[in-house]
Amino acid sequence: MSRILLGVSGGIAAYKALELVRLATAAGHSVRVVQTPASRRFVGEASFAALTGAPVLVSEFERDPARGAFPGQEPPPREPLSHLQLVANADLYVIAPASANTIAKLAAGIADNLLGSCALAARCPVVVAPAMNNHMYEHPATTANLQTLRERGVEVVEPDSGRLASEGEQGIGRLPDPARLLAICEQLLVGDGPVAVAGKSSSSPSHRGDWQGLRVLVTAGGTREPIDSVRFLGNSSSGRMGVALAGAARARGATVTLVAANVALERPDGVACRDVVTAAELQATCEDEFPDCDVLLMAAAVADFTVAAPAQGKIKKADRELLELHLQPTADVLTGLAAARRDGQTLVGFAAEHGRGAVDDAREKLVAKGLDAIVVNDISRPDIGFDVDANEVTILTAGGERSEVQRWDVPRAPKAQVADAILDVVARLRESRASG
Repeated sequence: MSRILLGVSGGIAAYKALELVRLATAAGHSVRVVQTPASRRFVGEASFAALTGAPVLVSEFERDPARGAFPGQEPPPREPLSHLQLVANADLYVIAPASANTIAKLAAGIADNLLGSCALAARCPVVVAPAMNNHMYEHPATTANLQTLRERGVEVVEPDSGRLASEGEQGIGRLPDPARLLAICEQLLVGDGPVAVAGKSSSSPSHRGDWQGLRVLVTAGGTREPIDSVRFLGNSSSGRMGVALAGAARARGATVTLVAANVALERPDGVACRDVVTAAELQATCEDEFPDCDVLLMAAAVADFTVAAPAQGKIKKADRELLELHLQPTADVLTGLAAARRDGQTLVGFAAEHGRGAVDDAREKLVAKGLDAIVVNDISRPDIGFDVDANEVTILTAGGERSEVQRWDVPRAPKAQVADAILDVVARLRESRASG
């Protein structure tokens, strides 16, 4: 299996790092641990040493009895520099928990302890899992520091929300579940998961052609609901994500139909396209195409409301001083399709959410709509989402009994790479259900 170097910084969540080590070693991985001095106030070296079967280091100046080797690895014949040898031997370096102080040091390139020195010397993938009070996590300094790390190719795992260490405190800042952390690490290690590292696509050439025989239906863009003959209610979706998904599915060998709602982009080669304007047109087209598809990727932004009685001509300026629009809800297209699904179909929804609570809201939609997966992105950020070339998403998948929800985090990357990451998850989901 793989060699994982774990860096543990100071914080009450350090106790969860013990569980991460336990799960990693149980899965067959070889683990070494480096700690900051502050972390020893929460968990001592002896606990990590007992689980890993290897010495734990705190300072660059202390001797490493294993000479930088991992369990099962032959030590070098001479004494190496520990901060260089450890990361040279590691397949992945994960820092969990990463305190606000440690994150600031990493962003600034400060190496005043062994954990930071290893980070600067690392040439393997690096994962940072923040854990701290919600006020510290949401401080602009921490936000900027994490963004700096992301731009350097570091995989930042978003913390969970819930009860915090301080009495009565609730919010974001909890160290993610160790099982989820290990899953993300394993995705990076094998290069077969939805996580893109340092701008590289997670999809390998071996994926090309593996969807031969599959029929994929993709929706893209944003619907427009007419107010009069020239005006409409619409949204900011350009269709870039849906077009990227259609192209990625076609590259894997699938037969692809793209339902494009007001999309002005060039269409992928080999993809059948059906253009629509309104939510009602999109619904009718999807209902026509859906029975024959194996995978539905519902990336279009469908209007929630339409004008009850749009004007037949153009509303004149003189008539607009006290203009009132009466809106009525549109049909929930995805919920309707899910109700009509047949065995073997895989349904993936997309949720454009704004700010905190985005993942929780998406989780509710996943269950309520009866989907297999949902892809959520935070449209409050100007660098991802609508009408830009990059995206950063979280994918939630339903378990076999729909009682267990798994989470996959895809860091900021070009939408073509994000599309491949999404299809990787869909492929894994279909394989697991076929074998189950």
